[in-house]
Amino acid sequence: MFTGIISGTGTVLELAADPQTDSAVLHLQVPGHTADFAHGGSIAINGVCLSATAIDGERITVDVMGETLRRTSTGTLRPGQRVNLERCTPAGGRLDGHVVQGHVDTVGSVLLREDHGQWTTFRIGLPAEYAALTAEKGSIALDGISLTITAVSPADAPEHWVEVGIIPITLRETTMGERQVGDNINIEVDVLAKYVARLTAFGKAAQ
Repeated sequence: MFTGIISGTGTVLELAADPQTDSAVLHLQVPGHTADFAHGGSIAINGVCLSATAIDGERITVDVMGETLRRTSTGTLRPGQRVNLERCTPAGGRLDGHVVQGHVDTVGSVLLREDHGQWTTFRIGLPAEYAALTAEKGSIALDGISLTITAVSPADAPEHWVEVGIIPITLRETTMGERQVGDNINIEVDVLAKYVARLTAFGKAAQ
């Protein structure tokens, strides 16, 4: 489990895709994130929970399966690209963000970026089935960052979106400062909303 509080950024060294096995191997530089990090340990990379298959100083290797490549932006990573990092939350650790599983639901896109001096508004487009699981003042993880939703599209909107407000320190210390209109971004909606939707669907089916 994660909290969506980014602890630093890393750098992509190489993404080696294997089309025959529908998978890839990702090599990263993750400064300050390998202390007490054991083989098989979990780390969120742009919000995607992955397990370390090799650790060499401050370099790690992770395997990426086909489902992850299809559901996230991981397959588009390029050498030199900066990524958000978060180690898993220890038992008894502070939950400063919200419950984030590292199970990205879909990839959205930046529709608008509007700077206001002390904060920046981002509008993120997302599919209707995931927009239904969001709410104003609810939580969402964008590229692994725990954020509060400030506005949502109407239920009958032709295209769905959510808006978040981001303060300068988050822009500086995460990859959000680099995001521009048209960029893709990993989205994980609140897990509580997903369970409520699933239970509601079963309740309707039983009627």
